[in-house]
Amino acid sequence: MGILVDSNTRAIVQGITGKQGSYQTKLMLEYGTKIVAGVVPGKGETKVNGLPVFDTVSETFDDYSPNASIIFVPAQFAHDAVLEAIANKIKTIVVITEHLPIRDTINIMLYAAQSQVTVIGPNTPGIITPGECKLGIMPADVFASGGVGLVSRSGTLTYEIAAGLTAKGFGQSTCVGVGGDPVAGLNFIEALELFNADSKTKAVVLIGEIGGNMEELTAQYIAQTHYPKPVVAYVAGRFAPEGKRMGHAGAIITGKQGTAQSKIDAFSSVGVKVAEMPSDVAALLINELGHP
Repeated sequence: MGILVDSNTRAIVQGITGKQGSYQTKLMLEYGTKIVAGVVPGKGETKVNGLPVFDTVSETFDDYSPNASIIFVPAQFAHDAVLEAIANKIKTIVVITEHLPIRDTINIMLYAAQSQVTVIGPNTPGIITPGECKLGIMPADVFASGGVGLVSRSGTLTYEIAAGLTAKGFGQSTCVGVGGDPVAGLNFIEALELFNADSKTKAVVLIGEIGGNMEELTAQYIAQTHYPKPVVAYVAGRFAPEGKRMGHAGAIITGKQGTAQSKIDAFSSVGVKVAEMPSDVAALLINELGHP
């Protein structure tokens, strides 16, 4: 089970011939992910890691019927690559690419919403359902299969907190990075809805950070829906100075909006326990679920 990707996912890699595309494809294949083909315009009829490469996404459907794509295309071409995947009704699209112009991202998300396609990212480490499918660049050895869903705005904190959960015996149903850009696809609320519908997921960990209002809106959603599964959180950037970009484009405080404290207060006000340190997340889960 888990959300969005599993053992039935058949993925293509757009940008497979690039350095990162070819390297990460090798690691995903080694993990057991069903990567079926690559797509690079002008590189059709070649092979990478034993996989056939096609010029267009549509050509992959004749023999492989993909239902997911992972994008390693450079930023200046990523917009068109994602739109091509959406046009071909690829169900789940993971956009690893960084530095997409905000206007491009907004256009992508509008088109994805109209086509009922899930876009993860951009600027995301990807998504993993442990033991079944990894579409991303995360280190696979820190994850283990289990009942805790994890959704995060931070790549490195995803790995750190997942490793801590695994060490304490809390495996994960699915871990997903929503990306660090100001405009992104899948958000916390949508992930919570998916985790709620997933019978394997018993609790959810939210990893937030400064900037934007995703955490505050999520807290409202949890209260309004009386979200039925335990949720715990960690918010990065407690000591970040106002007006400074911290790490990436999405992590910036403007006045009193987007501060770590405003997010912590929002979660706390609706009963979501917030860890002071990443290492405290497992302890909060023990309080909610008992020892695994």
